[in-house]
Amino acid sequence: MLGAALLPRLAERGHSVIRLVRPGGGAGVSAIPWDPERGLLEPSALRGVDAVVHLGGATIASGRWTAARKQAIFDSRVRSTLLLAERIAATPASDRPRAFVVASASGYYGNRGDSELLETSSAGEGFLPDVCRAWEDAAGPAARAGGRVAHPRLGMVLARQGGALAAMLLPFRLGLGGPVGNGRQWWPWISLPDAVEIFARLVEDDSLSGPVNAVAPQTVTSAEFARALGRALHRPAVLPAPALAVRLLLGEMAEGLLLASARIRPDRLQRAGFAFRHARLDEALRAALAR
Repeated sequence: MLGAALLPRLAERGHSVIRLVRPGGGAGVSAIPWDPERGLLEPSALRGVDAVVHLGGATIASGRWTAARKQAIFDSRVRSTLLLAERIAATPASDRPRAFVVASASGYYGNRGDSELLETSSAGEGFLPDVCRAWEDAAGPAARAGGRVAHPRLGMVLARQGGALAAMLLPFRLGLGGPVGNGRQWWPWISLPDAVEIFARLVEDDSLSGPVNAVAPQTVTSAEFARALGRALHRPAVLPAPALAVRLLLGEMAEGLLLASARIRPDRLQRAGFAFRHARLDEALRAALAR
């Protein structure tokens, strides 16, 4: 979803975009074939490329986190990032990509209650923090080769065509929506247009490297999010999803995605003067739901 929106935006900004495609993905003049599961990418594939943007990874919200599913979530991010980083590092310096932008997630911080979290805050504990830490570390070869590496730690990306918001729409439209658990946990979020602009900025801005909190400046709780979505849909949003029921339904995934609290501030973006198109949740939801 994010990649599909980012491609035309980069083209608008004057970039020539070449896609990395998996087997059967339609390789052509604007595509480079690769197979991250098998570690396959031509050694010369990235020569002459200015920047590499990596958004890949198995979805974290498609069913319960079985041992096999957790391994797929971990491997799909870490192996693919390491493969790209190693190819960047092995490319001759004169032709080496100058920037490597690797998506990460707000899950890096884990469940931190009401603490305000900046890019300098430590990683949390649990499965998602472990994945995010290994995911970011896998870019190490590119950084050690002298490249600029940036890790946008994405909050929940708000778009009606996919992701968490799309999954919430039906119950909320039926009047069955409401806060999750006690509703006091902080949910980091970002509009899709702002997420796209953040990635474009990280491709071009040599002053931004390392972790970058890709979240909106307005922090909201689960209860506040539910009320805002109810307003946007003109529906009541008063039926809570009890924590026990959510845990029984989703298992460990409920703790990592829905019941964890992360009050994250986009400190580095704000200090860099990034202008959010949707700084407040109400306006972001109205934009996302507009036809």
